[in-house]
Amino acid sequence: MLELAGRKNAARFVVAVVGPTGVGKSELADRLAVRLGGEVVSADSMQVYRGMDVGTAKVPPRARSVPYHCIDLVEPGTPFSAALYQQHARAAIEDILGRGAVPVLCGGTGLYVRAALDDMRFPAGELASPVREELEVLAARIGPAALHARLAEIDPASAALIHPNNVRRTIRALEMAAEGTSYAEQAEGFSRRTSVYPCVFVGLAMRRDALYARIDERVDHMMAAGLLDEVRELLGRGYREALTARQAIGYKELVPVLETGAPLDEAVAAIKQASRRYAKRQMTWFKADPRISWIDVTDKDADEVLEEALALLESRNRRGPGAKEEPCGSNS
Repeated sequence: MLELAGRKNAARFVVAVVGPTGVGKSELADRLAVRLGGEVVSADSMQVYRGMDVGTAKVPPRARSVPYHCIDLVEPGTPFSAALYQQHARAAIEDILGRGAVPVLCGGTGLYVRAALDDMRFPAGELASPVREELEVLAARIGPAALHARLAEIDPASAALIHPNNVRRTIRALEMAAEGTSYAEQAEGFSRRTSVYPCVFVGLAMRRDALYARIDERVDHMMAAGLLDEVRELLGRGYREALTARQAIGYKELVPVLETGAPLDEAVAAIKQASRRYAKRQMTWFKADPRISWIDVTDKDADEVLEEALALLESRNRRGPGAKEEPCGSNS
């Protein structure tokens, strides 16, 4: 058995389980946390919302073997960002490490994984900015080109990275300049992939046809578990705007079923298609990270995946957290 939790360097050690939706991350993370003496930290941008349980595949409380963090943080209608997530995730990680346990980060939202673990510095405006409203008024008055020209005068390196018509990013860069930081420096940090903790990244991959079949089965399971009723309840609580957001896969497709009587079978098919496309985007994101060691879980049961992950962690622990391997290019 791997004894990371008892090792001297384990006090600052984080395990990250990543990969596409439906591949089995949650089960592995839970079982790894049990074996390592750890706790799970969710890195899922939709699991932060209370009441959105079935459609986000939250592990039910009764099925959690260890404490879970960064789940059910806010109501569905509450604005949330990667910057806010970073605050919650790092507080949880520091708390877990401070108690001598091992944080097991688990999720498929790539930006949230990086916000939690990497040297990513968000501008204060990501949380609340008194400058933003003024900049938005200015942008409406002088236009995108003039706004971008103003950025070029203040911070030419950042202006060079932003298209003159991209008003939102121009405003963000001007906010950051006002706060004494730089959009260009943040972009450089984003590409560097520098972890703030010793980390081992475990990626789960599966042959594409098998993954897509599993995704379809999972959507069917969600429907059987009451996803339509969950959407109905959330609509009744006034959260329609949150449910129809671009990232709310599994919710936005069912809203027309309840509001206009749209065909349920077509909505379910749309959920499956959107989930498969999302899985493809996730793999593209994670494969770009050379720190991830990949396990092909196709045709493997949960015990086999756990043992392979433990063997990988033992090997990486001997070499030191953060040792790099090439991503597995054949597992998608």
